[in-house]
Amino acid sequence: MGQADRVVQSLPFMFLNFRERGEVMKSLVEKAEVLIEALPYIRRFFGKTIVIKYGGHAMLEPELRESFARDVVLLKYVGLKPVVVHGGGPQIASQLDRIGKKAEFVDGLRVTDDETMEVVEMVLGGTVNREIVGLVQQAGGRAAGLTGCDGSLLRVEKKFKNGRDIGRVGHVVDVDPTALQAVSEGGFVPVIAPIGLDEAGRTYNVNADEAAGAIAVALAAEKFILLTDVEGVADGEGNRISQLTEELARDLIAKGVIAGGMIPKVDCCLGALDGGVSRAHIIDGRVLHAILLEMFTDDAGVGTLFVA
Repeated sequence: MGQADRVVQSLPFMFLNFRERGEVMKSLVEKAEVLIEALPYIRRFFGKTIVIKYGGHAMLEPELRESFARDVVLLKYVGLKPVVVHGGGPQIASQLDRIGKKAEFVDGLRVTDDETMEVVEMVLGGTVNREIVGLVQQAGGRAAGLTGCDGSLLRVEKKFKNGRDIGRVGHVVDVDPTALQAVSEGGFVPVIAPIGLDEAGRTYNVNADEAAGAIAVALAAEKFILLTDVEGVADGEGNRISQLTEELARDLIAKGVIAGGMIPKVDCCLGALDGGVSRAHIIDGRVLHAILLEMFTDDAGVGTLFVA
């Protein structure tokens, strides 16, 4: 709270002196200017679908969790259609530790045997999903939890990594968005756990980034947003790149500038663009109200924007 706000709360406006009145009016005008700055963006995105992959610190720190939920609720109330797809790696790891099961990864993918899959379903489809639904509702919105199994939302095939069997890890081959569209049109924010089904009805663990990107394509989303724990894509000197085309992104990957765990996230964004999504973003979820800053302000945002 600024000095002017404190003054307003402490004294009736009519009893303030000239300088104090000026400070109060300046504060109010600044607030109005923020709303005016957001207006063209609200008009542009009104009625459009925004798919958000929710993960990282934004899921773990209380202040960031509340910030995220308020952002989503605001998007809904100004006429956008937010869809949330969440991860839950740390929560899965914690539960596996409790039962004394050692986690194993291959190139960032969790090896998922039957016992691990039971934990994945319990944590992602249960605990984490319900918590996010609760956060949105506490922020004043309405949310409904889904998994990729509901309404055959995510159809998958078994994924192999470098020829290795990594268990019940699925690759998305088809998306039927009917169920989540019904939820969204009913006034709710869909909150989706990345669990898919194969043709035999067997459940699989799906990478949340991949699931969110596939859903964004199926919904012909206006925007696909990946919340991460970094400022965005960095150049060779470690500076954030505010905007990237596919050609430049591929060139940076080839040169090794974009490397490691950032490559699959960039590939996910480029895949969304190739599938018809208008714009994709990798943004810093450690920033309060990162989604609103990226979508509704005139500056360079808080991440990297990918354009076709």
